[in-house]
Amino acid sequence: MESNVNNMIATVVAAIAATIADFYAHLAPWLLLGAILVIVDLRFGIKAARARGEEIRPSRAWRRTINKTMDYLCWVTVAEMCSRTFAPAIGVPVVSLGMLIVIYGIELSSCINNYLEYKHVDRRISIFKLLKGTRWGAILEKAEEREADSVAEEAEETVAEKRE
Repeated sequence: MESNVNNMIATVVAAIAATIADFYAHLAPWLLLGAILVIVDLRFGIKAARARGEEIRPSRAWRRTINKTMDYLCWVTVAEMCSRTFAPAIGVPVVSLGMLIVIYGIELSSCINNYLEYKHVDRRISIFKLLKGTRWGAILEKAEEREADSVAEEAEETVAEKRE
């Protein structure tokens, strides 16, 4: 009797694992890219924090890395669901590709910005300016300009809240 229960459990687990493997089989390049970007971001994030003189706490680094890895797994899953939902109607998986390009673009810009900070370069890359189609010269912006823009935006939001 016990072997029948074990066989039934093994069969159910194998069926579920086969379904999951089938779902993620063609997504392996996106998952690999996510893993590589997370590792690179961790590496340059630690180097940038050391350059800023911050204390490096391994538990926090591991926790943020695991959270980011799970986030990318979720985003790839959502993109695949969008692909299976919208691609048959549109003919091309535009929604899922757009989603993945934005998500991985953000991570890539984070990696590059951590690298630039580690090398003490006073420039930053904004993926949103790249996606808006601005010129390459406008993508690299000075930190002072970015900070001035954020301070101005915060002031405008404060004024708008007070008016309401």
